[in-house]
Amino acid sequence: EEWNFRVAPLNADSTFQPDWVWIKNRSQADSNMLFDAPRGVTKVIESDTNALTTTDANSLTAFATSGFTLGTGAGGYNDNLESFVAWQWLAGGGAGSSNEAGSINTTTTTVNTTAGISVSTYVGTGSTATVGHGLGAVPAFMAIRNIDANENWRIYHKGNTSAPETEYLSWENTGATADLATTWNDTAPTSTVFTVGSSAATNESTKTMIAYIFAEIEGFSRFGTYMGANAGALAYTGFKPAFVMIKKTSGTGNWVMYDSQRSPYNEVDDQLLANTTAAETTGSEEIDFLANGF
Repeated sequence: EEWNFRVAPLNADSTFQPDWVWIKNRSQADSNMLFDAPRGVTKVIESDTNALTTTDANSLTAFATSGFTLGTGAGGYNDNLESFVAWQWLAGGGAGSSNEAGSINTTTTTVNTTAGISVSTYVGTGSTATVGHGLGAVPAFMAIRNIDANENWRIYHKGNTSAPETEYLSWENTGATADLATTWNDTAPTSTVFTVGSSAATNESTKTMIAYIFAEIEGFSRFGTYMGANAGALAYTGFKPAFVMIKKTSGTGNWVMYDSQRSPYNEVDDQLLANTTAAETTGSEEIDFLANGF
């Protein structure tokens, strides 16, 4: 849905209280702004940079029962007469509590096992450790960032090579998949915990990490891979998607994002990028949202 925000406090309505909100200015070059309940309101991190968490009192000021509230701040949240998109996810409906399933107790974890999403913060140890996620199912996708240091995002995807626990991608760059044992300690996640090695990006001693974790749940999310064919083909999900993110893993490529609110009809071609500040474009990389995939 397109909201033309005025420079005034504003409530962006939805049908639930979100625990993770991703805001992007469609009109201008502003960062992808990420907010979540475990870190609290006004705390901003970005998918397109490795900047530290910042506090902006005029950004997202409340997770409301039917959406979220914005302050009067410009700079990518509520600029006068500019168009925005907000993607929202429901976890446990609040900041949550500590998960003690791993060798590191999370500071707080909010989880929705029905939808397969978990959001946590934890403090790193600098040594190989496990962290509980609360999903009760094996994660298919994990996005983790050290929010107290200028470390890049570490993205785990279940289909990223035949041994995804040895690999990682990064939201803020276009690079191909990379192998680094200290990221996940070359250990696959389980239905209760994920493993982190000694990498400062996922487990720096005394530093706080944020973890967005998904398990595949039919009708809610699917994480797959496909081989490009330079021709029309179906990427099967089993349901009609509302949001699709695509990244080339065998070489450099943007993190391209599509959704059914900015593009309510096929062809879906309104594109935003997780790895850059660029405004929305209508490129040649069109997709169709179908009843069973895209």
